[in-house]
Amino acid sequence: MMMAITNSRSLRTIATALLVVSLCVAYAASQSSPAASSSQLTCPGKLSCRDCIQTSNCRWCSQPNFTKARCHGAGIGAQYCPEEYTVDPSNEFIKIEARELSKASKGGVAIAGEGYEESHWSSSSSSSSSHHSSSSSSSSSSSSASGSNIVQIYPQRVQLKLRINEVYKLDVKYTQAEDYPVDLYYLMDLSKSMEDDKQKLSTLGDQLAEEMNRITSNFRLGFGSFVDKVLMPYVSTVPKKLLRPCDQCEAPYGYKNHMTLSVDTARFSEEVRQAAVSGNLDAPEGGFDAIMQAVVCRDQIGWRQKARRLLLFSTDAGFHYAGDGKLGGVITPNDGDCHLDSLGKYTHSSIQDYPSISQINLKVKENAINVIFAVTQNELSVYERLSKLVEGSS
Repeated sequence: MMMAITNSRSLRTIATALLVVSLCVAYAASQSSPAASSSQLTCPGKLSCRDCIQTSNCRWCSQPNFTKARCHGAGIGAQYCPEEYTVDPSNEFIKIEARELSKASKGGVAIAGEGYEESHWSSSSSSSSSHHSSSSSSSSSSSSASGSNIVQIYPQRVQLKLRINEVYKLDVKYTQAEDYPVDLYYLMDLSKSMEDDKQKLSTLGDQLAEEMNRITSNFRLGFGSFVDKVLMPYVSTVPKKLLRPCDQCEAPYGYKNHMTLSVDTARFSEEVRQAAVSGNLDAPEGGFDAIMQAVVCRDQIGWRQKARRLLLFSTDAGFHYAGDGKLGGVITPNDGDCHLDSLGKYTHSSIQDYPSISQINLKVKENAINVIFAVTQNELSVYERLSKLVEGSS
């Protein structure tokens, strides 16, 4: 009786062991080549060589008088189709532009890799005329010469030929080039409530340049201001108020470029000091109009192609956005183009609506500009949410 019980337990143990082994073998077989098993299902359905070799893990058999499915999976060996008749092109990777990364010279200025041919930054369509001072033009030509050849990523342009849905790992090298050019454009709300801030900024021009020179010696500074659309209910349209909305105020305006990007920090301080504040009625300001023009008017602002571009936006109020223009009878959507006259003033303030957040985000990305929101504490939460919707802003 004891012998029968022992034999029964042994049989159950052996059966359990065999079941575990068979399950392990089956699992290993199913996991050994998922791509191969998948290709055996998808490849035979490809009836042309073109479709076949574009599909991941598929090969084409070009053998004459071949009676089986010509498109087959990569897991099938030479017994299915001789290797000399198997069409299985590999991925192609070609470096089109591969200048070496820049290295810092003894003087602190980055030296570019060899074989560089400068590509010109195409100008956007604009209904405005260019407005540059002679001093800023000369500084632009000299500073851009030292920064235009800097290379921070390798390779710059490549060409890939890949099968559909096939992953290809590309090695890229990146370095932070020393003394890389920086363009900083200060865009300020000059409504009456910002008068104290304007006075402080006028004294910080040289200090700001000194701080930036610790980062790069190739630094330029510009200045622009905004108020709001000269329409009710944004500003008072009483004739007297249109000329002088408040004491020691100038007539309201949408946006004005006071100073093209320049190395002349003394002029920056003077431009800020001379810029008069103005007045408006409602709390939100027309900052979006100003940001759009400062971003897309590349020639008028003086943005360099080879530079880190920063737009510092300063205000103590919220912002109008697309749709708010209807309050003043403006229904034409913002076209995202440059509309500055020869004096640097925005000509379409009363013609087009404010831009939307998505339009601002699009133009900021297209022009590779980092927007920095410098706002008062009471508006901080609003602009923190806005910065999450505008790529590269903070």
